[in-house]
Formats: sequence, C-alpha cells, structure tokens
Amino acid sequence: MLPRLDRILTLSVGRPLTALLSNTPEASVPILMYHSVSEYTGPPCHPYYRTDTHPSMFRAQMEALHAAGWRTADLDAVDSAAGARRFVITFDDGYEDFYHSAFPVLQSFGYTATMFLPAAYIGESNLEFDGRRCLSWTQVRQLQGMGISFGSHTVTHPKLTQLPAEGLRREVEDSKASIEHHTGKTVAAFSYPYAYPEQDRPFRRRLDDLLERAGYTLGVSTMIGRVSARSERYGLPRLPVNTLDDPPLLGAKLAGEYDWIHAFQSLSKRLRAVS
Repeated sequence: MLPRLDRILTLSVGRPLTALLSNTPEASVPILMYHSVSEYTGPPCHPYYRTDTHPSMFRAQMEALHAAGWRTADLDAVDSAAGARRFVITFDDGYEDFYHSAFPVLQSFGYTATMFLPAAYIGESNLEFDGRRCLSWTQVRQLQGMGISFGSHTVTHPKLTQLPAEGLRREVEDSKASIEHHTGKTVAAFSYPYAYPEQDRPFRRRLDDLLERAGYTLGVSTMIGRVSARSERYGLPRLPVNTLDDPPLLGAKLAGEYDWIHAFQSLSKRLRAVS
C-alpha cells in the first residue's frame, strides 16, 4: 500500500506550523465528508482518494471525537456553531450501509448527520449506484424520523461542468423536488458531485444562481478546509474521511492542521485546467 504522505506531513509539519501561526485562530467549523461505511474497499487507489470506512474504524473515529468533547451541529446551523467545538457530519451518495453500519454508531454517541442523495438511485426498493446498494425511500423516511437530514446530490450524479444549461438545471431542480416529494420536508442543502470547479468562476456563478433560484440555502463542496466567515455559501469546504484516517489524523483535520493541503488541491486543478 502506498504511504499515507498527507498523514505524515500533517502530523509532523502541519501540526507545529498551525500551532506557530495560530495566535488568534479564526472561528471555524469542520464538515466531515464520508461516503460508504462498510467492509467493501472498492478498486485499488491512493489512500487520499478512498471513499470507504470500515465499520470498526468509523466507531473508533466517533468514539475519539466524542471523548475529545466534539459535538455535532446541524448543517443548516453551521454559521452559529463556529468556535464552539462543534462539527458537522455529511455522507454523499445515499448508500444503504449508512442505515446498517453508520447510523447505529452515530445514535450511540448522540450524533446527527446530513445524507446527500442522488435521487435517481433512491427507489421504493434498494437500487444500486456505483456497484453498491442505496437507501430506499422507506429507509430515508425512517432515518429522517430519527433526526437524520437529507440534501440533494443531483439526480444522476453527473459531472456538472459537462452538462448543457438545461441538463444542469434539471439536475439541480429535479433532485430537490423528488426528495421533497418523498420526504415531505424542504431540501435546503446541495452537495456538488466530483471535484469542485473552484477555478471556474463563470460556471460557479451560474450554478450559484441556479441553486438560489431553486430554493437551496447552502451547498457543500469537495474543497478541503473548514467553514469560516470567508466561506462561500454554495461552496462550503469539507474534510474527506476514509478508513485510513486514524483518530490522530482525524483530530488533526478537525483542528485545522490538514487545511494546508488545499493549496496543493487547488494547484492540481489549475494544472489540469491548462493541460
């Protein structure tokens, strides 16, 4: 397995550098980004890009955060949670393993979360997305009744920058309408699929306008970092988490000691854009 270089640098360089520079740290809120909590590991990939978290590691992560005094906040209350040792948990893709493996752990610690659903893959029976079973609408409503919130992850999980204007509008509006129809609750949050196009400002302005006109009040992205007063409402940064994030690394992420990697993430996007 490839070495977890981002872990090594975070704990050996990011931590002391953050401590040195943060005389008056900016109030911020970490939003964790999970996908699957299961024993399924998916195809081989670099540790940074993994989206699975083993159930035993997920429990260890939640247990460590709870022991350290971290408490969850609802995503729609992220602004008021700054500086209060609060964090937000989100899940993308609507996988059914959340129902069986993640939610019982969250419940045991009194934690809540927001799940973002790709609406086309949520049905009256358990459909599949990316080779994995997704939640059914019945399970969504059960989880909603127990405090889990739901947001939109588009209809079909496409790469939005590659869609024509009408296709983009349908992905934004129809996903929201479908989830609201099946849950009876307003959908306020949108999660951007794939790499967030932070360098493409014209596209982001068009998307932000669509989200606002559709009635969304916030959106989360794949940009690495924590939410602060400077964060854009429809492109809130998150911290990716997977099975290789042991408690020390996860704690460092929440403390802001992983934020340095956003500079490399941004540079990589710029280089791909001009290649």
